[in-house]
Amino acid sequence: MTVALVLHRADGAPVSTSFREAAFGNDDPFARHREIAWEGPQAMVAGRISFIGELEVASFPHIETIVVVEGELTLTAAGAVPLVLGPQTGAVIGCGTALHIHAASRVRFSFCAAACDTPTKRGITPLRADADFKPSRSLPPEVLMGPAPECRSHNVFTDDGAEYSAGTWDSTPYHRIVRPHRQNEFMHLLAGSVRFAAPDGSVLSAGTGDALFVPQGAAVGWESSDRVAKFYVVQAVKA
Repeated sequence: MTVALVLHRADGAPVSTSFREAAFGNDDPFARHREIAWEGPQAMVAGRISFIGELEVASFPHIETIVVVEGELTLTAAGAVPLVLGPQTGAVIGCGTALHIHAASRVRFSFCAAACDTPTKRGITPLRADADFKPSRSLPPEVLMGPAPECRSHNVFTDDGAEYSAGTWDSTPYHRIVRPHRQNEFMHLLAGSVRFAAPDGSVLSAGTGDALFVPQGAAVGWESSDRVAKFYVVQAVKA
C-alpha cells in the first residue's frame, strides 16, 4: 500500500511513482518539462522537472516551491539580486512574480505548486537548511508511541489566498501511530531518515535527499530514530 509518493531518491534509484507529462494550467512556464505525480483538491500538484535553457516570465501564473536535486538553477525576480540554487537548496516563487529563469546545463528539481486566484505574496523566497528555528507545537500524547519530540520550524512563506505555507522544520526522534494526514504535504529531507507505516503494516523508508508528497487524508504513521530536518510545503484542503 502506498502511503506517500516518492518524487526523488537521493541515490538515483528509480522510483515506483507514476508520472505524467502535463502542464499546470494554460500559462505554465515549465509546460514542456513538467512531470506530475499527484494532482488533487485545491488545484495542488507535485512532481519533478528536468530543464535547460532560459525563460522570461512576466507574471508567474501560480505558487511553486522547487528544490534542486541535480545541477544549478538561477532565479532572478525583477529588480532583485539573482538567486542561484544548487543541489539540496530550494525556493518559493509567489504567484504574480516577474522573473527570469536560467539553467546553463541540465537541472533537475522536485516541485509542489498550487493555483491561486488572489495572491497575497509575490517575489522569490529562499528555503534555508540553516533556518532561524523556533520551537513549534509537538504532537498530542494520544498519537504518540513513545516520548514526545521537540519540534522546531521556520515558516518563510505563506499565501493566505491558497492556504499555502512553506519553510524548514526539524524534530528529535519520535514514533507516531498510523492516522489520516491532516494536510497535503510536500517534503524534502535535509537530514535523518523516516519510516512511513501504512495500515496494512507495510513501511516506506526515506532518507536524506529524498523528496516525497503525502496527500491529505492518507493513512500514514511516522517513525524516526535520529534528528529529521526537512523543507516542507503544506496546504489544508477544505471539505
